[in-house]
Amino acid sequence: MQFGLQYFPLVSPPRSTASYFAESLDLAAEAETLGFTHTRIVEHYFHTYGGASPNPLLFLSALSQRTKSMRLVTGAVLPVFNHPLKLAGEIGMADALSNGRLDVGFARAFLPHEFRAFGISPDQSQARFREGVEQIELLLTTENVTSIGQFHSFEKITSLPRPTQEPRPRFYIAATQTEETFEYAGRNGHYLMAIPIGPLKPLLNVYREAWRKAGHPGNGVVMVAFHMFCHEDGAKAREIARAPFDKYFRSLNECVREWGQGLQSKDYRDYDKQAKTLDSATLESQIASGGAWIGSPSEIVDIIVSVRERIGPFEQASLQVNFGDLDYDRARASLQLFAHEVMPKLA
Repeated sequence: MQFGLQYFPLVSPPRSTASYFAESLDLAAEAETLGFTHTRIVEHYFHTYGGASPNPLLFLSALSQRTKSMRLVTGAVLPVFNHPLKLAGEIGMADALSNGRLDVGFARAFLPHEFRAFGISPDQSQARFREGVEQIELLLTTENVTSIGQFHSFEKITSLPRPTQEPRPRFYIAATQTEETFEYAGRNGHYLMAIPIGPLKPLLNVYREAWRKAGHPGNGVVMVAFHMFCHEDGAKAREIARAPFDKYFRSLNECVREWGQGLQSKDYRDYDKQAKTLDSATLESQIASGGAWIGSPSEIVDIIVSVRERIGPFEQASLQVNFGDLDYDRARASLQLFAHEVMPKLA
C-alpha cells in the first residue's frame, strides 16, 4: 500500500491562510523524504470547509517546486464549475511545472451552497461532469479539436500548453455512493478516489469488475481518504485530535445539512441519508468504522488491517494529517511517527 497526504483546508482566525499553506507545503516536502508518494488537495468555495482552496492546481504548482518525486493530485477539480478550455490549459501548465508529476482527480461537487452561488442546478451535475471530463480529455490528447456539447462547445481548438506526460496525466474519478460513478470510472480506465462511508466494498467491486470487463490491464487503482493522527500514547492521540476533528465535522455538517432537510436532486440519490449519517459522526464512531486512523502506532496498524478486511484491498491511502486546526508541530510529529512505526509494518 502507498501512503500520501490529503489537504482539506479549514482555515479560520486566528490561523491565516498564508500560514496554513506554508505549513502544508513544509509537511508535504518532509513527507516525500519519509516515503509518502502523493499529495492531493480539494477544490471548494465560499465556506471555511475547503473554501481556502478554490484552485488546487495553484497549491500543487507551488508544491512542485518543493518536491522531486511525489505525485501531485487534484483531489478533486470540479468540471461543473469550470470551463473545459480553461481547465485543460491549467492542467497542461501544472503538468509542465511539475515535470510530468500531475494526476488529475475529477469530482461532481456535492455542496448545495456552491451550486447556488454559481447558478447551476444540482440536477445537471452528472451531465456536466461527464461532458467536462470527456472534453478535457479530448483537449489534452488531441490538437485542433471540435466538440459541440450541451453546456460547452468549441471548434478547431488546440489547448496550450500541451501535457508533459503522454498522452496526458492519469485521471482519477471521485465517487462516494453513486454506483453509476464507480462503473463509469472502471469502464473508462480511470483510477478511483473514495471515502470509507457506507457500503464501500460492493461499490469497489463494481469499479473493478467494470475495469476488467472493459479490457483494461490490471485491476484498477483505488485511493481512499482517511483522517490520521498518531501518538505514542493512544489515549493522548484521541485527546489531542478530538477538538480539531469535531471542528472539521461541524464545518462539513453545516455544508451538507440541506440534503438532510428536504433538498432533493435526481443526481444525488440518498444524500439525505448520508447527511444524517455525517451529522451523527463522532471521533469514536469514525475510529470504529475505520474512517479515522487515530491512536498509537499499534492501534493504527490494527485499524488499517480491519479496514482492508471490511472494504477489500486498496492501493493508496490519502491521509488528512492537519485536519481542523490541529497544531502544526503535532501534525508533523504524527507524520514522522506514522512513517517510522506504521508504514514499515504495512509494506
